[in-house]
Amino acid sequence: MTTLAANKPRAYELGERNHLPVIASDIIYEGAAVGVVDASGHARPLNAADRFAGFAVAKADNSAGAAAALNVEVVKAGEIEIAVTGAVITDAGQPVYASDDDTFTFNPADGAFIGFVKRFVSSGVAVVEFNAGVIKDPWAHKTVRETLTGVKTFDAQDTGKLFCVTDAGDADALTLPAIADGLGGITILAVGAFGTTAVTVSPAAADMVLGPDITGADNKDLICTKATQRRGDFVTLDLGDADGYVVTEMRGVWAREA
Repeated sequence: MTTLAANKPRAYELGERNHLPVIASDIIYEGAAVGVVDASGHARPLNAADRFAGFAVAKADNSAGAAAALNVEVVKAGEIEIAVTGAVITDAGQPVYASDDDTFTFNPADGAFIGFVKRFVSSGVAVVEFNAGVIKDPWAHKTVRETLTGVKTFDAQDTGKLFCVTDAGDADALTLPAIADGLGGITILAVGAFGTTAVTVSPAAADMVLGPDITGADNKDLICTKATQRRGDFVTLDLGDADGYVVTEMRGVWAREA
């Protein structure tokens, strides 16, 4: 090990900026959400599968260039006012995701995690706090995600998935397989705004759902009612015993069918 014996000037990065090499034959426009391609490390207009890297400070036109022929400057941390689909006044603190460089939603199944709502501005517009690579997606541990808009019958291949319920009708049910068929670690998340999404989880006739302050009974649904539902309410179900499924995590008001 060798220690310094003289001054050694170093290059320092100032502020919340970064410079990233741009993918070949593409343009990143000012204000675009910028993603990094995992396979190459190059920046591009964000795609749903990318890692979010920040927002472009200025246009980076590499439409005629090879990969890394130029860099894009990004703001990697800060607060930004953007259009977020469905944003309402009760959404402070909600995580925000992007499916492309200018489409932002509250649905984790839509794409890359951006940050959290700091403040509601107006219908469909919010100030979002972001810090690329530092602020973590609360659903990062659920890498397989699907959007649900109505009824669904789960099977064993749904084990470990995050199901994002965007528009379930009051009578729509999400049906669990018989406990003997096995379904572990499934999470059901309500992503609709406050009071807009009913979620009903229905076990098989011979099974029950067991959980905190839930009295088990065969063939009784677990319900997050529309009137009390908040964006981000969820339940995680795992294999229990022969009686049925067990709730391992939940947020919000969930009750057993009467």
